[in-house]
Amino acid sequence: MPIQTEHEQRFINTLKTRHISMLALGGVIGAGLFVGSSAVIASTGPGAFITYLITGIMVALIMRMLGEMAAARPLKGSFVEYARLAFGNAAGFATGWLYWYFWVIVVGFEAVVGGQIIHGWTPELPVWLISLGLMILMTSLNLLSVRSFGEAEYWFAGIKVVAIVIFLLVAGAYVLHLFPHSTANFSNLTSQGGFFPHGAGTLFTGVVTVIFSMTGVEVATIAAAESEHPAENIRKAVNTVMVRILVFFVLATFLIVVAQPWTDVVPGKSAFVTTFDKIGIPGSGTMLTIVILVAVLSVLNAGLYTSSRLLAVLSSNGEAPAWMAQRSKRGVPSLAVITSTLVGYAAVVIAALWPDTVFLFLLNSSGAVFLFVYLMICLSQLKLRKTWEHEGTLKFRMWGHPWIPLLVTASVIAVLVSMAVDADKRLSLLQSILALMVILTSYAVLLFARSRSQRRTREIRAGRPKAAISHRTL
Repeated sequence: MPIQTEHEQRFINTLKTRHISMLALGGVIGAGLFVGSSAVIASTGPGAFITYLITGIMVALIMRMLGEMAAARPLKGSFVEYARLAFGNAAGFATGWLYWYFWVIVVGFEAVVGGQIIHGWTPELPVWLISLGLMILMTSLNLLSVRSFGEAEYWFAGIKVVAIVIFLLVAGAYVLHLFPHSTANFSNLTSQGGFFPHGAGTLFTGVVTVIFSMTGVEVATIAAAESEHPAENIRKAVNTVMVRILVFFVLATFLIVVAQPWTDVVPGKSAFVTTFDKIGIPGSGTMLTIVILVAVLSVLNAGLYTSSRLLAVLSSNGEAPAWMAQRSKRGVPSLAVITSTLVGYAAVVIAALWPDTVFLFLLNSSGAVFLFVYLMICLSQLKLRKTWEHEGTLKFRMWGHPWIPLLVTASVIAVLVSMAVDADKRLSLLQSILALMVILTSYAVLLFARSRSQRRTREIRAGRPKAAISHRTL
């Protein structure tokens, strides 16, 4: 990676501890929780909060494994570089490009979702135009400075956290009958067909759906590398993962299924709005729509930040064009940001022109990508632990090594297998595998090109005639 000047370096490490703490606190809260929870409750029943608990523990343990590596050796690129250290350049290349691909597609998707939300308020404006406007806004924000990203994410996350806390307080008061005429009853957990009305098996099949709503929690470890105290901030972020998931996901879902019969929850309609309607909170739908829009903008902001930093890291290793690693005077890899943004713009246009074909393929092909990344995090920790323990660099340890890490690794594999046997999710897995194969093929082509270039360089240095060299390499 090009050496930054003192001026540039001062702008790079400008994320404060409060930025990382709030990013870690609110980064996991998104539309997957506010809206997606209704589908989980409808398919699982009142026991849905147990599904959130199981999934949350698994994700929290993965973050603990990542935290161990990040605290031992804080690196820009986080798990991409740990995969490289553990399994070589091919693993780093594949992990980096897969995760970049995942985020740029998510950025395009979230821009479309944001456009649809605002279109509901201003129907005279087409969705694609609003989506492009949101992309331009978030691009400009990311190009300003690292600090501007941190400030925006700080307030986005703060709004989401406040919204969740308000819901927990209001729903909690309703469940405890502090509201007049409250009909909440713990019998709602069993009265409508039992705790698992569709069978205990749904407790685990729901994990596949729930784990998608928890993506983004790992972004804090990438951002921490551009903060004042990387190792300390990473430890703080990882330490709060378990509490955040227990409070935001498990407790919220528990209150929802106690406040009303689970059969009142309609898939596709926010279970939070349904609960507020049950309690009798006026304007709850509009309020939550605004919060969901904030969540969308938060994902857009974090997605552009993450994807651009991954491009810069790949560039520094010669696995992306060298110019992508160049930083502006404010320490921003501007060309990497713009490149990632262009893919997002393309996704918005594709969504407008071919929503049910090309855009659907892009969404499906990125669906299981972050599971591959989670699996690589687990495998990297298992591989690097012994080396770093021997070197004495471990400052933050994963619990129960190696048995708990092995159990978590097996759990991620089990989720991938469950996608393979689930007819609704099989296509997404297959298309994600196709994306992985394309990236691995690209790496093989890169190695071949490098090998040929090095051979030509050696021949030139050996003093062979240019004509002979050209004849041989054509």
